[in-house]
Amino acid sequence: MATEIERKFLVRDERWREQAQPGVQLMQGYLAATPAVTVRARLKGEQAMLTIKGATRGIRRSEYEYPIPVADAKAMLSELAETGIIEKTRYRVQCGAHTWELDLFAGDNAGLVLAELELSAEDEAFERPSWLGDEVSDDPRYYNANLARHPFKDW
Repeated sequence: MATEIERKFLVRDERWREQAQPGVQLMQGYLAATPAVTVRARLKGEQAMLTIKGATRGIRRSEYEYPIPVADAKAMLSELAETGIIEKTRYRVQCGAHTWELDLFAGDNAGLVLAELELSAEDEAFERPSWLGDEVSDDPRYYNANLARHPFKDW
């Protein structure tokens, strides 16, 4: 079984931009989103993925991801997404032994910037960059499926 162990943080300031790789545009929508499972279609540049994730247990959950044709992802987003579409630009920043993914949200979630870190174990140590803010891993408002339903602009 594939497992995702991810921690999520707010971003304090823009110092991360000095070390960031060029960003990639992402569009994603949720075909199903329940407490037990989410099914997402995502466009990432010229690639597309279908992702199925299980219930979040702490910072761990099952995750299965498969490449799909771009045309299929576009059709799923326009015809099957049951909530709003998430738009964001993802940047990657190396810090110590880890690579952070920073998401700058657009559209109805404009103004929100989140940093995510995937780990191989829940207790894995990592370097905290100076631009890192409060941890929000346990706050469901920051789950992308919830941001599609209840965007940041409405908070």
